[in-house]
Amino acid sequence: MADQRNIQCAASKSIRPFRSSEEYLYAMKEDLAEWLNTLYNLELSAETFMEGLETGCVLCQHANNVTRAARDFQLQHPRAAQFLRLPAKEVLFQARGVTPGSFVARDNVSNFIAWCRQELRVKDVLMFETNDLVQRRNEKNFVLCLLEVARRGAKFGMLAPMLVQLEEEIEEEIRDQENVGESSAPGGGLEPGSRGAREPVASPYPSWQQKRVLCDMRNLDELVSDGTRVWARSAG
Repeated sequence: MADQRNIQCAASKSIRPFRSSEEYLYAMKEDLAEWLNTLYNLELSAETFMEGLETGCVLCQHANNVTRAARDFQLQHPRAAQFLRLPAKEVLFQARGVTPGSFVARDNVSNFIAWCRQELRVKDVLMFETNDLVQRRNEKNFVLCLLEVARRGAKFGMLAPMLVQLEEEIEEEIRDQENVGESSAPGGGLEPGSRGAREPVASPYPSWQQKRVLCDMRNLDELVSDGTRVWARSAG
């Protein structure tokens, strides 16, 4: 569970009205930079975020760590693993002496993209192309893709960015409210077998299976494309 003070801090930042979609994109890059700094002892910032990742080395390293975390998760929780998309293959990449913009750097980024598509089955709306990172053509989709990769890794027990932790906190509260609503519904408090009692229906998914609410890919994409309208409404 995320530290409550950090959650509250992230929440206060999330509900403030952003003057532009660029401001919201900057906030996401800032969060992802802090997350990667913690994982890999880097010194990224929102300003150097794209530049620091354009060789593809960190991306491929993280992809391989997600794959290893998925293997460990499958061994420790075989039943739960049946309901998740588990990456099986690692990414081959060049880790040393990679010059930004070089053929090797582009090949690294391309291999990471292929891993996202083939191993995680990340949807096209969240994917990016090599030039989106190398030539800064589409920073938004690059950020959205990394957020989705972070969510998948979090399901296997990996550290998640603060934004994803906040999403999970909100979803947990929503599930708790739904459970309270079901227990207080007519017939919810009757003894099993009594007249009017409803037999519980077994869910095909385990209780830990999370529903995407705040972090639904379409909603998040809309937030980035029109940050002012969405967040101003939330602040009101």
